[in-house]
Amino acid sequence: MQQKPSSFSIKNWSDDDKPREKLVQKGKSVLSDAELIAILIGSGSRNESAVELAKRILASANNNLNELGKLSIKQLMQFKGIGEAKAVSIAAALEIGRRRRGEEAQKITKIISSKNVFELLQPKMGELPHEEFWIVFLNNSNAVLQAGQLSKGGITGTLVDVRLVLKQALELGAVGLILAHNHPSGTLKPSEADKQITKKLKVASEALDIKVLDHIIITQKEYFSFADENIL
Repeated sequence: MQQKPSSFSIKNWSDDDKPREKLVQKGKSVLSDAELIAILIGSGSRNESAVELAKRILASANNNLNELGKLSIKQLMQFKGIGEAKAVSIAAALEIGRRRRGEEAQKITKIISSKNVFELLQPKMGELPHEEFWIVFLNNSNAVLQAGQLSKGGITGTLVDVRLVLKQALELGAVGLILAHNHPSGTLKPSEADKQITKKLKVASEALDIKVLDHIIITQKEYFSFADENIL
């Protein structure tokens, strides 16, 4: 006699294995990424639990929540068992996480290391699919006066307007500048264009007694500092 297939429903699991009950009983920090996403999904299918479905989705993003956050609603809906409502729930939760990191970054008001710059700007540009060039303006105590985007779409001499940078620096009363841009490819190696624009801005700034203190290349999880590597 043929046995009935066992149910994949989370309802039939022990409480210790149910993501929702596990979160209530043991706290949110003990749950894996897949279990947290399973709570958002809510339910799986006859042949796959919500946790297994979550594991499949995560695996497609190299088990990286930052990579997962880049997926569109349509891309999430390509997974069997994920309709529009579930896709929207996943996207919304990941966006909340990104915004939370951004709010934490706003607390950084003084730069004392290259890591501070990374923590300040990574939530804004670390996950972008295109390049952006930013400038952090500092006073003589290395307090952040302003941080803003200067150009978008790549780094070339034409996209980075040195005169605009210096005009903003003078208006803000800045005495120090930190250059930053992201590499969507994930590579941390500076290009020749990166080096050239750094040198161009450094020379121009020195004429006004303004110092270029660093140039940071930002990726999703790491950064490269010209100052730390002694190539500024």
